[in-house]
Amino acid sequence: MKYRNAILIVLLIIIADQWMKIYIKTHFCNGDEVKLMGNWFRLHFIENEGMAYGMKLSEAAIGKILLSSFRLVAVVFGFFLLKKLVDKGYGRGAITCGAMVLAGALGNLIDSMFYGMIFSDSTYSCFAGSFDSISSMLKNHNTDAVAHFTSFGKGYGHFLQGKVVDMMYFPVIDTKMPQWMPFFGGKNFVFFEPVFNIADAAISIGVVTIVIWSFMGGKHLTLPANPVNAPADTAPAAVDNHGEN
Repeated sequence: MKYRNAILIVLLIIIADQWMKIYIKTHFCNGDEVKLMGNWFRLHFIENEGMAYGMKLSEAAIGKILLSSFRLVAVVFGFFLLKKLVDKGYGRGAITCGAMVLAGALGNLIDSMFYGMIFSDSTYSCFAGSFDSISSMLKNHNTDAVAHFTSFGKGYGHFLQGKVVDMMYFPVIDTKMPQWMPFFGGKNFVFFEPVFNIADAAISIGVVTIVIWSFMGGKHLTLPANPVNAPADTAPAAVDNHGEN
């Protein structure tokens, strides 16, 4: 697999991720929810200042800056590592999964680096609960209440302090646990509860696929028997002259 093909995978994921985030950021108020497929697939707009699926490193601004800086270093290193995998002739599976993980990290890094500088803050002021469709949500919104693009550097935050936009919510199971269950009786149980984005999904799919293939022997991940960039054996073949006069 060529390096340019791996970069194309990265770009396609980044484009899809950023398009979705920008649309949600500029059309939804923080907390808005729209049902797309019954109750189990919804768009639910939230923002987080930390890691994937809403986890946080610290409440302080320094925690956000440290996390964003770490992401930046990891992404730069990721491009070098991806190029190394290609140059060594690793399998298409390993390169594709590596590209997905790299794209996911870069997608969330873009939010952290620039969103605070180019967007106004998203507000809860027009939150009106769950909507059955995007059109009904937009009809109930004051367009001035949703976030909008600002002049560069005039947004809600500074460089490396942007909030990551999440919107994909899959509460496949939403039920109340039986009263007789110890510890959890009577409590509400939701699976899958975290709200995430396309970048988070790319990271998770890439990592989980690598783990599964590793347990299956790793034939999709390891070097092929004859790596594409391995030097050819130029030593002359031995000639069997036995029996010749």
